[in-house]
Amino acid sequence: MFDTADAPDVLRQLSQLVPQPAHQSASTLEAAPLDMADLLVAYLEQLGIEYVFGIPGGAIEPMYNALARSERRGGVRHVLARHEAGAAFMADGYARETGKVGVCISTSGPGATNMITAVATAYDNSVPLLVITGQPALPSFGRHPLQESACTGVNVLGMFRHCTRYNSLVSHSKQLETKLVTALQRAIRKRGPVHLSVPVDVFRQGADVAAPSYDLANLLRPTSLVDDDAVEILRAKLARSRKVVLLIGGWCGEAIHSILQFAVLKGATFVTTPDGKGLVSPQHPLFRGVFGFGGHQSAEDELNDPAVDLILAIGASMGEWNTGGWSKHLLNDRLVHIDELEDHLARTPMASLHMRGSIRAIFNRLIERIDDIRIGADVPAAERPGTLDAYKFDPASILAAPQAYNSDATPIKPQRLMRELSNLFPPTTRFLADTGNSVAWATHYLQPLDRRMGERRLAGGERKRSPGQRQTFGGWLRVTMNFAAMGWAIGGAVGTAIANPSVPVVCITGDGSLLMNGQEISVAVAEQLTVIFVILNDRALGMVKHGQRLAGAERVGCDMPATDFAMLGRALGAHGHTIRSADDLAGLDMQAICSRAGPTVLDVHIDPDEVPPMNARMRVLAGDSE
Repeated sequence: MFDTADAPDVLRQLSQLVPQPAHQSASTLEAAPLDMADLLVAYLEQLGIEYVFGIPGGAIEPMYNALARSERRGGVRHVLARHEAGAAFMADGYARETGKVGVCISTSGPGATNMITAVATAYDNSVPLLVITGQPALPSFGRHPLQESACTGVNVLGMFRHCTRYNSLVSHSKQLETKLVTALQRAIRKRGPVHLSVPVDVFRQGADVAAPSYDLANLLRPTSLVDDDAVEILRAKLARSRKVVLLIGGWCGEAIHSILQFAVLKGATFVTTPDGKGLVSPQHPLFRGVFGFGGHQSAEDELNDPAVDLILAIGASMGEWNTGGWSKHLLNDRLVHIDELEDHLARTPMASLHMRGSIRAIFNRLIERIDDIRIGADVPAAERPGTLDAYKFDPASILAAPQAYNSDATPIKPQRLMRELSNLFPPTTRFLADTGNSVAWATHYLQPLDRRMGERRLAGGERKRSPGQRQTFGGWLRVTMNFAAMGWAIGGAVGTAIANPSVPVVCITGDGSLLMNGQEISVAVAEQLTVIFVILNDRALGMVKHGQRLAGAERVGCDMPATDFAMLGRALGAHGHTIRSADDLAGLDMQAICSRAGPTVLDVHIDPDEVPPMNARMRVLAGDSE
């Protein structure tokens, strides 16, 4: 890939790559100036971003020209989505896998509006995206040009205002660098999507500089801020505590090794939010399940234990789905909330302590003083915990329906499907569970064996990442909370696989989501990506259907006709298999599927009468948050 250290030299040579009329001389070609689109792409190269996801159009054409020039020199490559929402979902998946900013682009008007749902999903899930949309030329504003989306047309900038951390029209070439850098700072510091709308004539204007003016590596370096006074207050609380439970949220990725090391040294059990589950091993001796949507009674019992005198909520957004519908088992004065985002901290006014800062730095600091705060500092010897082995328990014991988990029935029970998926794929697999029944089943029942759980996991702390070791930005399971868009996982799986083609990616999605956004399978075919699309086929919008049944509501608007998704996958160029039983799954050569270039669609006919674990959601709908 492009070496970011060479950015200035490459930019000086860009004039040789800019298309020119055939009659121009070589000296004229060498003197051709850079345009603003080239400068913007040079900043992406400086960030080490390998891929941009989008769909072209007239108003964004200069950006595409710049991307073509970048790709020819080994820089940023464009990935063609099938729908602009799919492009933004792919950028979301790329960001979660790499820890970088995901970039998606579209033309003006409907190209931009098509992205809004996916951008809003990233906004509500704190995923950093850079969204670039085009505009007609500035002089045409107000004259009704094709697909105008400025303030005098269909105001896309106004629409993006409510789902971005930064949102601006670049109305002059001299604004682009400053606004781009400001946008990137907001995307990373405030964690979320940012949007720049650039008119086509601004993109084409010549750049006044031969190379980027800003050093993004310095400007965007992660902070290591720690509130020393708050750490001392927490240390004193920990020293007095007899039983501590950690609630690990989805934004603990970079800090997870330190958090788990702290848990072991402190002797603290932990539960996770649904979006935090993928950061830990389900077999960890201190793990007590998922708290929140699709979660486990064992996690709720752990938090509700009267002996627990301190709960540390870490990197959790504290919305409905990851608090069990704002359960009072969690939201009480035993709570200490640790996070980097003020927005998250604002949702826990009942907490006895709020700590804002780098989660990794905070837990490294606590580990340094662990002798002062480990259980036993002021606890009678008889009440002190023994070895870590004393905490072990059977992960299967926390499941709500173990009989279904082990059932051989046909059609296959979704619980049994999760068991098989847990066992069929290698430990490096990334699972993405889509909105609907998929996320409920995966959150509760998916339990892949983490064979790398050992010294690195249990007491290794932070160590240099070795080849094959999993990145921790997204973990082995990725879900979307809060603004939960159907079909997110389909595009997200494509973006994940492009970001890391060396591992299998499994997208667990429903028939409703597939019919809504399944066209992005075609991108996995074009890019020859190893993505396994597991379709939970129950001929219905399952969560709607079961929700109506549980609530005693009318059954309406949830049934769908039979669809052969294996055939649909083959029509798009993927391999397709129909699955009705555990034996059908066992008959697949999964090693070949995981090593083959190109996607596979598994059309899994599940038992439509099995109700997913969604009690927390039903309590909220009924007006009960207990």
